[in-house]
Amino acid sequence: MTTETASEYNDLENLPTAAILAGLNQLDQTVPLAVQKVLPQVEKLVEVTVARLAAGGRLFYIGAGTSGRLGVVDASECPPTFGVAAGVVVGIMAGGDGAIRQAVEGAEDDAEQAWRDLQHFNATEKDVLVGIAASGRTPYVVGGLQAARAAGLATGCVVCNADSAVAAACEFPVEIITGPEFITGSTRLKAGTAQKLVLNMLTTATFIRLGRVKGNKMVDMQLSNVKLVARGERMLMDELGIEPAEAAAALQRHGSVRAALLAYSSSR
Repeated sequence: MTTETASEYNDLENLPTAAILAGLNQLDQTVPLAVQKVLPQVEKLVEVTVARLAAGGRLFYIGAGTSGRLGVVDASECPPTFGVAAGVVVGIMAGGDGAIRQAVEGAEDDAEQAWRDLQHFNATEKDVLVGIAASGRTPYVVGGLQAARAAGLATGCVVCNADSAVAAACEFPVEIITGPEFITGSTRLKAGTAQKLVLNMLTTATFIRLGRVKGNKMVDMQLSNVKLVARGERMLMDELGIEPAEAAAALQRHGSVRAALLAYSSSR
């Protein structure tokens, strides 16, 4: 596994801070290029996700450690960004929600637990399951994908090694070859960054395709704080050419940017 290959840097404990930061930054710059090479794979995963969600399905992530946490983060950001219900994108972590903050030893080694975890959500053939595993060999992810695929779910993955068991277990693999880490085997670094980039792409492209963005604006975002309310008001001002007070009143009256835009368009 290239993610376990020895670092190209050595004697890290003897390096000054500036040299450590420069080395990390130099390696980080290789990540977007590695992601660029797999865009056709990401596209296939996006297309099947769009189709399943358009038909009422959901997107599930499973993973352990850093990979699992990245899935939970991406899932949690979809409702406020795109205004979708909390259960449309779900991140499931080996070891349960407690493992988000503190590692649960051995949780990733149970090949049957992921499918049991998915049953709490009544996963069906309408849904999509994406396994996230930098190594590409995590038993929790492999077993979950195998069971889900047998049950008719669309299955994909985001891994950082070639020819992995995780990729072999699914229909739509995304294999980003990120190479050795700055600290040997520490896949929270380059591999984690690459996975985060791909998850960003997957849900962003999916919800754009599903109509959750207008122009380049998050018109379905949840107005959950002062900053987002102000952003919504600016959207209305830009789109409709109205004054701040009118934009604020419209947003308060209709509850979302999209609803306010629809109301104005229907009244003209």
